[in-house]
Amino acid sequence: MTFDLVEVGHVAVILAFMLSLVGIVAPLLGLKSRNGAWIVLGRQAVTLIFLLLAIAMGTLIYSYLARDFSVKYIAATSNSKLPLFYTVAALWGGHEGSLLLWVFILSAFCTTAVWLHWRTQPATIPYLILVESALMFGFLALIIFLSNPFERMIPAAPDGKDLNPLLQDPAMVMHPPMLYMGYVGFSIPFAFAMASLFSGRLGEEWLKVTQRWTIFAWLALTTGILMGGYWAYYELGWGGYWGWDPVENASFMPWLVGTAFLHSAMVQEKRKMFKVWNLFLIIMTFSLSLIGTFLVRSGVLTSVHSFATDPGRGVYILLFLATVMSVAFGTLIARSPKLRSPIQLDSIVSRESVFLFNNLFFLVAMFTVFLGTLYPLIIETLRNDKVTVGPPYYNAVFMPIALGLVFLMGIGPSIAWRKASLENLRKNFLIPLFVGLGFLAVAAIAGIRSPLALGGLAVVGFVASTITFDFGRLTAFWAARQRVNLAAGFLTAFAKNQRRWAGLVTHFGVLILIIGIISSTIYQTEKVVSMQVGDQLQLGPYTLLFKEIRSVTGSNWTAQEGVVEVTRGDRFVTELRPQKRIYDVSMTPTTEAAIHTINMGQLFVTMPEVTPAGATIRALINPLVLWVWGGGAIMGIGVLLNLFRPKRDGT
Repeated sequence: MTFDLVEVGHVAVILAFMLSLVGIVAPLLGLKSRNGAWIVLGRQAVTLIFLLLAIAMGTLIYSYLARDFSVKYIAATSNSKLPLFYTVAALWGGHEGSLLLWVFILSAFCTTAVWLHWRTQPATIPYLILVESALMFGFLALIIFLSNPFERMIPAAPDGKDLNPLLQDPAMVMHPPMLYMGYVGFSIPFAFAMASLFSGRLGEEWLKVTQRWTIFAWLALTTGILMGGYWAYYELGWGGYWGWDPVENASFMPWLVGTAFLHSAMVQEKRKMFKVWNLFLIIMTFSLSLIGTFLVRSGVLTSVHSFATDPGRGVYILLFLATVMSVAFGTLIARSPKLRSPIQLDSIVSRESVFLFNNLFFLVAMFTVFLGTLYPLIIETLRNDKVTVGPPYYNAVFMPIALGLVFLMGIGPSIAWRKASLENLRKNFLIPLFVGLGFLAVAAIAGIRSPLALGGLAVVGFVASTITFDFGRLTAFWAARQRVNLAAGFLTAFAKNQRRWAGLVTHFGVLILIIGIISSTIYQTEKVVSMQVGDQLQLGPYTLLFKEIRSVTGSNWTAQEGVVEVTRGDRFVTELRPQKRIYDVSMTPTTEAAIHTINMGQLFVTMPEVTPAGATIRALINPLVLWVWGGGAIMGIGVLLNLFRPKRDGT
């Protein structure tokens, strides 16, 4: 039965590949002949692709649950002792299954978009089907010819190897699907943008149609990045959540450009400007999503997240990426004469110019990350020397740009369109400027000397006050207009302009996150010592007593567990139990952290090594680290308020 189902899944992928050709050809014939039946055939093709890939996913999941180790991919990423939850998640724990998940999500989004916009966008749908089918064709060809998750082993393995123990974690189980939904989600606005270019319909319609698609993709990508950071924080044992790892950077680059696109689109909606900018930004965002896939799947970069080491796959993905980018940017260049807007910037001191600088800052930020990520590869290729680019580079180059972006975040929503008068600048920014300088002075008096921390707190103070004044002005305006109290005015202001309210909430979350980053990175306290049972360690105001080491077992691992008692003076605080695990099948060691929350910060203890005499204890205090995750949660709330706002004027 399992054998038959695996073959059914394999055949389903092959049929989906063939139907993707139908999805390319049918819209072309329909557009050329003006026969709507061909377009309907294209819609049926992408719908069937989704159903076939759902069957393929289902059969592979069943084969995992049935422990069918005759399937090479299952034998490489699972074993009979693997817990059920991770057995299912092992499907995307390696190269082949991840690509299948990628194209399955792509087919789901494509089918949803085609059916959702079928009646409202009849002129655009053929191009949408064409672009999405071409993308599915490219990935299905890779799966069938180079990365087949249904390939058999003869004879079957008696048991599987194991899922990478670092991936056997709930956060890591959800992290890849969320990233993929972000990556693939940007394919819909990309496809609509290409439809606009192909059809010559170069107005604002494609932006309005894809507004919520873009917001959803950005939310999914942001959530995936934060989940990956949280996983790295407690699972890798180093006490940080962002190490500028190459594959972390691969997801961060499309996030940067996608964020620029979200902001830049507002200018085209409001002032009919930035048409070329917005098409460029969405093409670049999706291209960087494909580049992220290339970096992870090709094996050219070393990372804990990288699964593939076959350069043949990497060459294929690189050629596929080059084709997509050449067609997209080539079409944009060809259409650029028709995209010139008769509306020009009236003043450098205006909201339009702030958004323009915003775009430039985001692109420079992306380029610094791109250069830092690929520079070691370039040097190794040209000189055969190994170099590393780490946090010092990014702190020196990226962080000042990031502070500039946050500063613009405070100016953009409050400065006037067209041309800001001196009165507008004084009214909106004089007090926030003094507040920012006040934050700077207080921080300096408190003994903070880090330029990054001082600059960050000054910018946070400035932006926080602009957000507060914006909330206050809107609330007071509607309270006075409707002659109600401030509470009622607040609710009315929210109902009348939920989109702006949502943006302010999102920006407030960014500020919380920034404070958490500054506190937990610059002012982290760390000690690494060798300890024997009975030894004590002083970490700030806390005393850590190493009480014992004992053996514990889990479902598919054994561990040496340390018991560390934490006190502050004479007061007992908590007992922490860090572990050094060994997984039964792969014999892979992992370091499991023990964490205790204190005043929005955390006490973080790991046991990197166990010796006959005791163990190495690594202890850290991460002040305000919970503000990182709290800020991300507030950002998510703001984005959800935007995503589910009432629909007005087609947006």
